[in-house]
Amino acid sequence: MRVFIAGIMQGSRQENDLDSQSYRARITQALITHLPAAEIVDPLALHPNSLSYNDTQVRTTFQDMTRLAGQADLVIAYVPQASMGTAIEMWTAHNAGKPILVVTPLLHNWVVKYCASHILPDLESLLAFIENGSLTRLVDASPPTD
Repeated sequence: MRVFIAGIMQGSRQENDLDSQSYRARITQALITHLPAAEIVDPLALHPNSLSYNDTQVRTTFQDMTRLAGQADLVIAYVPQASMGTAIEMWTAHNAGKPILVVTPLLHNWVVKYCASHILPDLESLLAFIENGSLTRLVDASPPTD
């Protein structure tokens, strides 16, 4: 199973900086522990220096990451606040018929409402969801897309 970790990176920042990315390590560790066969696709791990990319690199990386989101078996989207990149990754996965687990308090956001297969309120709830086997059941219950 290929799991794409989508989530806030720059958020609504006007400066060229990242929001905390500690959620990525916690999600990755939970997946490694409880779904050891999972292949984890983490855009930040693939592109740790992306803040210094030129416009051509940004364009290529953006296109590659949205494509990978649509090719994953599952997208986990961490959205504590609105994130344009995450919304596009969710939309791409949704259009490909992939399950999308969204971690967010933004229950009235239209992208969340329309694209999410399942919504959890916070990171701790997600980690428990992975640990207790609910994530595996969510993926198993999703219709095949390939």
